[in-house]
Amino acid sequence: MNIGKSFSFVFDDPKWVGKLGLGALISFIPILNLSWTGYMVGIIRNVMNGSPEPLPTWDDLGKKFMDGLLLTVGGLVYALPIIIVFCLPLSFMIIPAILAGNSDLQDIASAIAGLGSALFFCLLCVFILYALALSVVYPAILVVFAREGTLASCFKFREIFGLISQNSSAFITAWAVNLGLSFAVSFIVGIAQTALNLIPCLGQIAAVVVTFGVVMYATAVYAHLFGQFGYAAGQSESITPA
Repeated sequence: MNIGKSFSFVFDDPKWVGKLGLGALISFIPILNLSWTGYMVGIIRNVMNGSPEPLPTWDDLGKKFMDGLLLTVGGLVYALPIIIVFCLPLSFMIIPAILAGNSDLQDIASAIAGLGSALFFCLLCVFILYALALSVVYPAILVVFAREGTLASCFKFREIFGLISQNSSAFITAWAVNLGLSFAVSFIVGIAQTALNLIPCLGQIAAVVVTFGVVMYATAVYAHLFGQFGYAAGQSESITPA
C-alpha cells in the first residue's frame, strides 16, 4: 500500500478545489447530503479500478445519492441492536413512572426501576463492544458495496470477513493509519475552532469553513486508503455495478 499517495492524491487532481468544494456545499443540504457518502464510495471504486484521478466528478449526482441512501439504510439495519439497547431499558423506566402514582405499588416501581438501570448498564457494555467491532468491519463493508453497489452486498458476511482475514496486513495498515488520522483531525479541528472563535463573527464563519475542509479531506484520505485495501485484496475486477 502507498500510504503517502492517500494523503497527496487529492492535490494531484487539478479540479480538486471544485470537486471537494461542491461536496462541502452538498453536505450542508439535508437528505441530499447522502450524496457525499456516495462520493466516498466513488473514490473507493475509482481507486479499486486503478483510475489515475480517483476524485469523481459530480455529473452523476443521482447515482451518488442512491449509493449513499443504500449505505445509510444498511447502516440503520446494523444500528438496530443499538436501538434495542436503549429502547428495552427505557420500557423499564416508563413502567415505574406509571406505577409511582399508586402508593401501594411504589416498592414494585422502585424494583423495576432498579432492574432497568442494571439492565441498561449491562447492555451498554455490550453496545460499546458491538460499536467497536462494527467500526472495524465497516471499511470492508464499504469495499464490498463499492464492488457490487447493492443493499444486499452490505450483509454478505462471509465475503466481508473473508476480505479482512485473507488480507489482514493491508487491512490493519489502512485501519491503523485511519485511526491516527482521526485523532489528528480531531486535534487540528479543535485547535482551529478555539483560535478562530476568538475572532468575532468572521472567525466563527472561518471555523466552520476550516472544519468542513478538514473533514472533506480526511474523508477522501479514508476512502483512498480502503480503496487501496480493496485493490490489494483483488477486488479490482468487475467493480462497476450493473
